[in-house]
Parts: sequence; C-alpha cells; structure tokens
Amino acid sequence: MTATPAAVLHEPGDLRIEEVDIPRPGPGEVLIRVGVCGVCGSDATEYGRSLVLAEPPVVLGHEFAGTVESVGEGVTSLAPGAVVVCGAGISCGECKPCRRGRTNLCRSYKTIGFASHGGLARYVIAPAGITLDVSDSGLPMDTLGLAQPMAIAVHAVRRSGLAAGDDAVIVGVGGIGAFITVAAVATGARVLVVDLNPERLELATALGATATLRSGDATLTDRIDELGFDVDVFFEVSGSRPGLQSVLEAAPRGSTIVPVGIQRGEPELPLGHWTLDEMKVVGTVAHVFATDFPEAVRLLGTRDDWSDIAPTAYPLSGLLPDALQPLLDGSPAQIKALIDPWIEAPRPADHSR
Repeated sequence: MTATPAAVLHEPGDLRIEEVDIPRPGPGEVLIRVGVCGVCGSDATEYGRSLVLAEPPVVLGHEFAGTVESVGEGVTSLAPGAVVVCGAGISCGECKPCRRGRTNLCRSYKTIGFASHGGLARYVIAPAGITLDVSDSGLPMDTLGLAQPMAIAVHAVRRSGLAAGDDAVIVGVGGIGAFITVAAVATGARVLVVDLNPERLELATALGATATLRSGDATLTDRIDELGFDVDVFFEVSGSRPGLQSVLEAAPRGSTIVPVGIQRGEPELPLGHWTLDEMKVVGTVAHVFATDFPEAVRLLGTRDDWSDIAPTAYPLSGLLPDALQPLLDGSPAQIKALIDPWIEAPRPADHSR
C-alpha cells in the first residue's frame, strides 16, 4: 500500500509526523481524502497532559472535511467525489440512548481520532452513517472544516431550550464559545457575551452578540441590570471557577445554566437554592449527528467569511508549534487552527464562496 504522512500520537508528549499506509474502507465505510482538519482543546489535552480518550498509537484529528475517495461494500448513500463532513463520533445504534436518538450518549461511544485513526492525515476511514454529503452547500473546504465544532455548539443551544425572544449570557469566547454565540444568535435571542480579551469581545460583536462585558469591568449582575436583560439561559464555556461563580451569582429564579466548559475540581453548588428557585442545570456533550450536523452546515452558510475564526491553514509540520502548543499555553493566535495535510507551508484559509 502507498504510504502517506500523518500525525501519530504515541504517548503524551510524543507526537510524530510519520508515514502510514493509506487505509481501505470496509463494509459500511468510506475512505475520505482529507481537505482540512481542525484542532481542538481535546487534541491538545491528549498530547500534552494525559490520555483520557486516545488509544495510541493513533492518528489524531476529529474535525475533518474532505472528499470521498472510495466506498466500502454496501455504501449507497455516498459516491466517490462527494464533498463531505464527518461527525467522528461512532455510536452502536442499538442501545437505549441510541434508540431514543441520543447517539452522543451511546454506551459504546467512541471517536475517530482517539479510538481509531483520525483526520490529521491525508486519508481517513469513517462510517458512511456519520458522513454527510455537503456537495450542494457551496461552502469551501476550509469553512466546512468548522462543521464539527459548530455542531457541538448547535447541540448545546438545542439542549438549553433557548428560543426567540429569550435572553442569554455566554461566558467565554474560545473555540466553542464563538460557535455557541452564532448558534444562540440564530435562535432570535438577545445575547450578552463575557470574556477577558477585548479582541474576543469584538469578535463576539461581529458574530451577532447584542452586548459584551469585559470581565472585571463590572459584575455580570450589574451588566445584566444595565442592559435590562431578564436572562433565561447562561452558557458557562470558560471552564473557570470565576466564570462559574459569576453565573451562579447572576442567575435569576427559573433560569437555565449550561456548564459547557469542564470545571476542574469539585465546585460548591447551591443545590438548596436551585431547588427553591426551580433552577435547571443542563449538561451537554458532543452532538447528535442526524440533527446537529445539518444545522451546523446551514449556520456556516449564514456568513460570507469565517477568517476571523480560522484565518490560517497550517501544514502537518505546524501541528505542534502552531496549533497544539498554543492551546496548551492558553495563548492560541486564532479561535480555530486548521491543518491542511497537503501543503508544506502555512497559507491563508480560503472561506470565499
């Protein structure tokens, strides 16, 4: 078989760009020629801190788009040449959560790029059932590389119950918070976005946020009062203790809190207060491919240019210095780093339509 470069994680701290064989699709699978693959905090965590999801040696990458190269036995929904995005999360389709349409809670859930070889390579295998043909979308490949994180945002907003006429607060405009801003605004809600970084707040405004607050300039409660908001939903995306505390202090009776960011440690939670005030705390994880991915692609089509989110595509050689390490250091230069496995030097991302 022909060898091709890929980013293989062998253990934390040991990531190698090495030659791997081009795989062949089995029954129900497709071989995708990767056009672009996004890099997220989970990739950085598996590389830099500890193995939670990854089963090395494994090719990383679960946010990929590309074109179908070939199909395995029994695949009729996709044909070679189709432009596709992939959900990456593989569910069994048979357990109780799957039967109820909650495939993200599958009892044997696993993710391409962690449990099997992923999209930080020139070719990747994926089940046809979680591969969406977007040939008619008119979206460029680099924009389609944002579909998976957008689907996560769509799922979080769907879980929250946010609707037109509601008020929402989003704390943290990072890799997921920016996409949640887009998805929340799309419901017709008014949206207040909170972050420490003024540039991220400018981005939030460009994404449609009604108002912003730089953390430390005022309390969240005071800013909400100043705006005259009556907040229905709070998305805590930063994963920080101060972010969560500000939400707990500001949340009115009957509101919903969605802790998107993973809190470290065990924060004290006012359960008695929540009971008496009928608060709702809603978890959210991953996405449901069948419902969240088509909406994610639709939302990507509502903007003409995503360069403020993903301005640059890097080669595989730039994965560590330009994508993973900045995420580990907490200083990424852009919201989303894209990797183009076919280039040798960085290039401007192409979001033109």
